[in-house]
Amino acid sequence: VQLQASGGGLVQAGGSLRLSCTASGNIFSIAVMGWHRQAPGKQRELVATRTKGGATLYADSVKGRFTISIDNFMHRLYLQMDSLKPEDTAVYYCNANGRAREYWGQGTLVTVSS
Repeated sequence: VQLQASGGGLVQAGGSLRLSCTASGNIFSIAVMGWHRQAPGKQRELVATRTKGGATLYADSVKGRFTISIDNFMHRLYLQMDSLKPEDTAVYYCNANGRAREYWGQGTLVTVSS
């Protein structure tokens, strides 16, 4: 499985961005897709995940502001980010899991200015 993320950029605090991640290859093996982020000097952390069955999980820091969605064929993953804060600044990575394997896309940088 290959993952290609896009949609990062510079936005002012309070603004919105939508990240996309396109999966290719053996996408039928994917059970869970998600987004993680890594801020400068910090460890990578989970942002949100969504299972093929539709169950979602969000980090407390983004609940009510971010929405994860996915197409029915596990082909494209989205992260709608609203009410962005400077502390959301990070490199965002898409991730997929299935059949005991884990895949990562390249990161996309999100910068939120105050």
